[in-house]
Amino acid sequence: MATQFPVATVCRLLQVPRSSHYYRSTDQHDDTSVKAAIEAVAGEWVTYGYRRVTAELRRRGVVVNTKRVRRLMREMGLAGKVVRRRRRTTNSDHPFPRYHNLVQELVIDRPDQVWVADITYIRLCQEFVYLAVIMDVFTRCIRSWYLGRNLDQGLMLTALRGALEHRAPEIHHSDQGVQYAASDYVRILKDRDAGCEEEQSVGVRE
Repeated sequence: MATQFPVATVCRLLQVPRSSHYYRSTDQHDDTSVKAAIEAVAGEWVTYGYRRVTAELRRRGVVVNTKRVRRLMREMGLAGKVVRRRRRTTNSDHPFPRYHNLVQELVIDRPDQVWVADITYIRLCQEFVYLAVIMDVFTRCIRSWYLGRNLDQGLMLTALRGALEHRAPEIHHSDQGVQYAASDYVRILKDRDAGCEEEQSVGVRE
């Protein structure tokens, strides 16, 4: 019939799309060869999803579309390995004084003997936020915390002031980050515990 009438007319009369006339099914042999090519790319580039695998296959001369690659990768149980970005929260390259580690072999046997301060980041859908925490090592009680969008000294200073409202530690322990070694942070600790030398009130990991 197609030799006597235009394909478009026949398809319209039969109420089928023209693509049905031109469709040629993909046999198992073709899928097998494409799967082998996909496996080779995925083994070399473990973070690639189906779009990047498709692009790499085309660069290697394999004619294939993204829908087919996605279907075959799903059948093969392949998915690009997600590499999450990590945020750096400690900057140890600074000009401020460094202090001895006073807790390395210390037996901690009472509340407020040692406070430890740290910063972490929390991943949200569109951004990161930063959490400054001060914890009493003996009781594991959070003395203070503060959440902010910026990794500046105000984040740590706010948490410190909140922790010092009702009590003070014998030793304040932190990493060697610039936020904790900065003059304002150390000065607040010294003012709160004026009877101690700076090395006794501030412990820093070596």
